[in-house]
Formats: sequence, structure tokens, C-alpha cells
Amino acid sequence: MTKQNETSWFESMKASSPTHIKSTSSLSATDYHASWIVKQLHHPSALSMFEQIINASKGKQIVMFLDYDGTLSPIVEDPDQAFMSESMRAAVKNVARYFPTAIVSGRCRDKVYSFVQLAELYYAGSHGMDIKGPANGHKYKNGDQAVLFQPASEFMPMIDEVYKALLEKTKSTPGAKVEHNKFCVSVHFRCVDENRWNALAEKVRSVLKEYPKLRLTQGRKVLEIRPTIKWDKGKALEFLLESLGFADCNDVLAVYIGDDRTDEDAFKVLCDRRQGFGILVSKIPKDTSATYSLQEPCEASNGLFAPLGGVEETDYKRAFQGLNN
Repeated sequence: MTKQNETSWFESMKASSPTHIKSTSSLSATDYHASWIVKQLHHPSALSMFEQIINASKGKQIVMFLDYDGTLSPIVEDPDQAFMSESMRAAVKNVARYFPTAIVSGRCRDKVYSFVQLAELYYAGSHGMDIKGPANGHKYKNGDQAVLFQPASEFMPMIDEVYKALLEKTKSTPGAKVEHNKFCVSVHFRCVDENRWNALAEKVRSVLKEYPKLRLTQGRKVLEIRPTIKWDKGKALEFLLESLGFADCNDVLAVYIGDDRTDEDAFKVLCDRRQGFGILVSKIPKDTSATYSLQEPCEASNGLFAPLGGVEETDYKRAFQGLNN
């Protein structure tokens, strides 16, 4: 890798991996105030826009899409320890009583299910390449009751090979963690010294040279190896809306809450289709296709997720009050 490419990769990895701010006290008052003003001007808080969201939902069927890491659970150093709180689980369960709810994650679907443990939800793992609906799910409009879709099945043997190769290649990099997500592989560098990021990226790229049908993308302190098929979280959202019978409906309001750059594909789909809106979970201003924002996961559990179409406002507030605790 040339020096220019090294610099490019390093800057790209930094840009996709903003520093985790544990509290706003770590920012100066001036910086925090300026950041807050910029964010509110372009992507107002979903909590402050609560009444407008309720009004937009009237007479419509709400469909909820939720990222997992950084949205339902905090971002942690060890991805295997990214547990959601019991209060968050109860809140999501309560939300799913009123309208179809899906978890859309880059993680392996089985892994996400082991974290969430709610059988009544739809799960889209591996960035939407592994989708499964609840066994006894409701049938909405003309949608399918049973949903199972895996557009990248042919890549599974290749993904297995790459996973093993990356385990071997990265074992000499302290803090690097390779995660098998069934239809993609994640190389986490959250615990890797910043001085080793370039070297780690080069190790990953050297493995992928042998696999032209796979591509490398980035998330929050993670390198993602995925099949080259045209599929992402936005495509998964469209597939689920179609499966539920809402693809071409004017009386549906889809809401997607996420924190990562991979969620932008879903935000953009909702923006382009005008069938709902995205909510970005972030403490700092970002370029995004989301309409609203939240500061952190607890704000989702503290009162927002989405309005209930066709449900009395008092019932709506009751459904989400658990997300406030």
C-alpha cells in the first residue's frame, strides 16, 4: 500500500469511527452549545417533535425498524457484551404489540436474536441479507405471514473461508476482533491502538485480494466484508415493507432508528419514497438523510420510538412510556 493510500485509509477509518463521548461534560460548554445548535437546526430532536410525529401518524399504519448496536444497546468495547437493558427489551416488546417491528443489524441474525430475545419481531441480520419473520406473525394487508429471505446464500462458503483467513491474519494485532456474521464478516478495531489501524486495514485488504466477489466497507470502528450483491439495509427495509403488504401504500408510516453510516441506506429509502422518516442516534452533527435525531439509545427508551397509527393518542403514550424509564 502506498503512503497516500495509507493516509486515505486512516482518515477514512477515523471519519467512520467518531470518538465515543461518554458524557457531554467531556465537551467544553462552547463546543457543546455550538454542536447542539447545528444539530437542532438540521435534524431536530425526535422528542421535541413528538406532537408533529403523532400528527403525521394519524390514519396510518406504523412500521418500526430498529438498528441494534448504538440504538437498542450502548456501544461497548467488546461486541459480545453489547447487551440491551431489561427496560429497553420491555419497551420494544410493548411497541411490537401495536405494529410490526423489525431489528435490522449488521450482526448475524441469530446473534441479534440472542440479545433481543423477542420472538414476535422480524429480524434482518448481516445488513439485511438474512431476514426472518415471526413464526406466528400477523398478516398485514396482502403480505406474507411467513418471511424468510437470504439473497446471499451462495456466498456462505466464501464467507467461511475469509473468516478463517482473517482470524489467522489479524491474530498478531492486539485488540482486533473478527466476528462471523453468517453472510458477512466484521473486523472490529475499537480496541486496537490507532497507530495500528493502517496495518490492520492492509491485512484485511490482502485477504480480500483473493476474493473479488467480496467488498470492504466501514462502520463505527469496524471493517465489514460483504458480498458484492446490491443489497443493504435500505433494500431490506423495502423487502420487509413489500412482504408486509405496504410497498405501494399511502397509509403507511415507516420509522427507522439507527446510529451508523450503514443505516443511511435505509434513511435514504424512506426519504426518497416519502413513506416515513429516519431518526439518527448521535451526540454530534453528521451528514445524514435522517429527518430527526436522538442523542443516545436511552432517549429511544425514554419516550420515542414511533407514533401508533390508528391508535388513540393516550394508548400511544401508554405504549411508549416504558421507553422513558
